Amino acid sequence: MDRSSNSGIKRVVFVIYPGVTLLDVTGPIQAFSSANNTEAAQRERIYDVVVASPEGGMITTDCMVELGSVSLEQAAEIPIDTLIIAGGDGVFDAVEQDSLVEWIKQRKFDSRRVASTCMGTFLIAAAGLLDGLSATTHWRHVEELQNRFPNIQVKRDPLFIRHGNVWSSAGVTAGIDLALAMIQEDMGHEAAMQVAQTLVVFFKRPGGQSQFSDILTIQAAEAGGLFADLHAWIAGHLQSDLSVTTLAERLAMSPRNFARKYKDSIGVTPAKTVEMMRVNAAKRMLVKSHRSLAEIALNTGFIDEQRLRRAFHRHVGTSPMAYRETFGEALVE
Repeated sequence: MDRSSNSGIKRVVFVIYPGVTLLDVTGPIQAFSSANNTEAAQRERIYDVVVASPEGGMITTDCMVELGSVSLEQAAEIPIDTLIIAGGDGVFDAVEQDSLVEWIKQRKFDSRRVASTCMGTFLIAAAGLLDGLSATTHWRHVEELQNRFPNIQVKRDPLFIRHGNVWSSAGVTAGIDLALAMIQEDMGHEAAMQVAQTLVVFFKRPGGQSQFSDILTIQAAEAGGLFADLHAWIAGHLQSDLSVTTLAERLAMSPRNFARKYKDSIGVTPAKTVEMMRVNAAKRMLVKSHRSLAEIALNTGFIDEQRLRRAFHRHVGTSPMAYRETFGEALVE
């Protein structure tokens, strides 16, 4: 187990500022704190978490909750193992603070890791830490990040990206995925798994997995609600014939016209939506029942286990049984 400071404790410093997103800070902090209580920690304190801001003191977050902080000067008095720049709408004021940007720039050379959560990527980009590299941020700000820093390859989909000792993560809860990846690197797979189970989050969503869930993608796409009733009907008839012909008949449209309008409106084919909804239903059954994989496949319209496994891997990035094992301790009696 690698420990960078003389005391053997890894100092994780979160940089915040007025308008920082609360969950960008507290989500990863909870992950590191929970790691101290895992069996792998062997009753030793592995992480010491510090919250810092340019001047120190109480900082008001996006939801008006105040967080206490030490100054950047105080934070740097003891070696920093991992520096994490939190995101939030206040980042656009923060990037104009030359002293803050310069302080972050220096940390690349004297910290083992420098990372950003969500919109915090704007700050590490301003510090030049991402020059010539790829990075990610909250999906709403991908284009703005790319426009401000054209020498960075900004990627919309990944949950987090790592280049050497520089990491960036996507929107809000992706910061927890980033923290889990760091915990795994420091303490091993089992420790990270224990933290994920404690927080009741999935371990591990691959860094390259999309920051959107499949169902959220569908819901966000149909702003006009043209296919809302059809989606509700599909969700209640997953065992039925859900071919393009059947779905088109529900809307009194020709199969060709239906398929074209659906793809134009939703962004995916009707068959893709059906598969997404069946996988989503399978996920619920896996964690809320003792049904066998064969039963779940039949009840969600996949017919057989092999088809369910293939679809599950495509959308979730892991096997159905690994997914059940991850959540089973907390949710399956």
